[in-house]
Amino acid sequence: MTTVLGAIADDFTGATDLAGLLARSGVRVSLRMGVPDGPPEDPAPFEVIALKIRTAQVDHAVAEARAALDWLQRAGAERFFWKYCSTFDSTPEGNIGPVAEALMHDSGADQTIYCPAFPENGRSIYMGNLFVGEQPLGESPMKDHPLTPMRDSNLMRLLAPQVTQAVGLANRLTVAGGVKTLTARLDALRAEGVAHVVVDAVANEDLHVIAEACRDMPLMTGGSAVAMPLPGLWQADGLLAQAGAPSRPQVGPGAVILSGSCSAMTNAQVAAYRETGAPAFRLDPQDLDERGVTPAIDWLSGLSAEAAPLIYATADPASVRATQESLGAARAGEIVEEALAACALAARDMGRRRFVIAGGESSGAVTQALGVSRLDIGREIAPGVPWCFAESGGDSIALTLKSGNFGAESFFTDALDMLDQ
Repeated sequence: MTTVLGAIADDFTGATDLAGLLARSGVRVSLRMGVPDGPPEDPAPFEVIALKIRTAQVDHAVAEARAALDWLQRAGAERFFWKYCSTFDSTPEGNIGPVAEALMHDSGADQTIYCPAFPENGRSIYMGNLFVGEQPLGESPMKDHPLTPMRDSNLMRLLAPQVTQAVGLANRLTVAGGVKTLTARLDALRAEGVAHVVVDAVANEDLHVIAEACRDMPLMTGGSAVAMPLPGLWQADGLLAQAGAPSRPQVGPGAVILSGSCSAMTNAQVAAYRETGAPAFRLDPQDLDERGVTPAIDWLSGLSAEAAPLIYATADPASVRATQESLGAARAGEIVEEALAACALAARDMGRRRFVIAGGESSGAVTQALGVSRLDIGREIAPGVPWCFAESGGDSIALTLKSGNFGAESFFTDALDMLDQ
């Protein structure tokens, strides 16, 4: 089967977010963890490659994205999607802009759009400014992100230092004018030499207009939500047939929740789950640096198989800053990722088969430790957060990879309850 859309995501939770929204169409979605080593085998209509490049060095991020694009082209894809966080997580150097320009070059695109809006999750863009709920991005909790603090809300100002070509805007009034109005605006900007266009969106209706106007672009970029209307459009165009979702495999019991995200919502989710009385173990980076992860694994091994424990490094911004000042930001993050990966592997070897993981970097570390190379996408627990199924150590496992700010406060309980239904 030929791949209709090839997508590249800058982290693992973002990849499952996109895959989950595409899977709403009932069309088969395959999620690959990293660029596959071999040639395309059994490609799905929608192929998503999850990379771990959001905070990587720019040259490495570009090289990984180009390798992913090459694999997707060999799978038959002619349309591509570069997926990044709905809060545009990046630094002045990248990696959103440099990767986009590399993918534009390799796919033959002379213009692309940037639309990280996700209205269902409170992300909207108005006059080029990104909002988280009712707060401008630069005033939201994202201003304290430990790796990519976002202190400017204007996407054009954020993007311009990252790219070599001109940046422009298709604003909300243009999008409200409909597909023809937006198409005309994009054409006018192209004639002016504007290759990078930020597009406003404040509601799902805007996303449908944008997708319809841009569905034939060689490359689109954005959050997952702007890709959501594409399956229906391509089915109407005759490019994509309707297909049933894959059946869910049988997954054994035993669950563990692993949380490395320090977002405001994940802090609330950790607090809510702890209030249920479930076993919980806090990973302290300073303690991990001195004693390693053995105490956490020993604690886990002493629990009953029926318990669904929480192991977390989630902390408030002040604690995160103190840890980074002591250990260094990069080392503090590495210590936590390594510990969560070790806990996941130990949990699997103890017989646990259900994994709830919070945080993009954490999800990447855990899935790599479990040897997961491909996921089948199941039901969504919350918008953009599906259950996924894979093989690890010869057994079927279920994983959900939650982006830090996604889900309700009850997400951890909701996820485990849904899998039992």
